Amino acid sequence: MANEYGPWGIVAGGSDGVGVAFARAMASRGINVVLVARRVPVLEAAAEEIRARHGVKVRTVALDLSVPGAVSRLADATSDVEVGLFVYNAGSDDRSESFLAKDLETHLALVHRNCTSVLEAAHVFGGAMVARGRGGMVLVTSGAAWVGGPTLATYGATKAFELILAESLWAEWRGSGVDVLALVLGRTDTPSLRRVLDAAGGSYGELADPDDVAREALDHLADGPTWICGSDQPTGGSPFGALGRRDAVLALSQALSTGTEGNIQH
Repeated sequence: MANEYGPWGIVAGGSDGVGVAFARAMASRGINVVLVARRVPVLEAAAEEIRARHGVKVRTVALDLSVPGAVSRLADATSDVEVGLFVYNAGSDDRSESFLAKDLETHLALVHRNCTSVLEAAHVFGGAMVARGRGGMVLVTSGAAWVGGPTLATYGATKAFELILAESLWAEWRGSGVDVLALVLGRTDTPSLRRVLDAAGGSYGELADPDDVAREALDHLADGPTWICGSDQPTGGSPFGALGRRDAVLALSQALSTGTEGNIQH
C-alpha cells in the first residue's frame, strides 16, 4: 500500500476510536503515520503502541482542527515527508441537545472542524497528491448526512458537506491516480458514541468494531465514491430509499425518539 499511495499517511482525529484504528491498519500495511488530535497524552500513547507493534515511524501533531490555521500548521509539520494517504476522521459531536440549546460558538467550531478544515486539507494535501499522480483520501462521514433530524442540525449538515465533497473530488480526480472515498459509518463502537448513549441512558446494541471498519475502508479505498459500512449494499444509496424528504425526516425523528435508529448512525 505504501508503494501504491506513498510512504506517509495522516489521520486527523487519530487518538482513539475509528481514527486510531485507521492508524493501526495503515501501519500494518507499511505506511508511516502522522496522528493528529488535541489530547497529547492519548496521542503519545497511541503512537508508542503503533511503533512497538508495527515498526513504522509515527509522528504526533497536537492540533485543534476547529481553530483557523490548524491545517496550515499541519502542512508545516509534515512538509518534509510525502503524504500519500489522508484520513479525515475528526468532527464528532455529542448530538444530545437541540439547536438553540447550544451556543453559536459551539456550532461554528463544529462547522470549522467538519467543513472548513476538511476543505483546506483536501486542497492542500489532495492537491499535492494529484500533482504527484498518486495518493488516497478518506473523508469519514455519517448516516446523519442522509437526512435531517432533531439534535442533528449542525452535525448532520456538516457530515452532508463531507459526503458531497468526497463524491465530487472522486468525480474530479478519477483517472489522476488519486482515490477518494466517502466512508459512511454505521453504529460503531467508539468512545464518542458510548458517551452519547450513556448520557441518553440508551443501550449499546450491536456496534461495529473500529478495526473492522478501518480495514474495510482501506480494502475498498479504490471502490469510491462512497462506501457504507455495515450495509448489505455498501455502494448503494440512502437507507431511506424512495421516501420523500419530508417522510424521511419524520421517519428519522420517530426513530430517534424511540431509540430505534438502527444503522442510521448519527
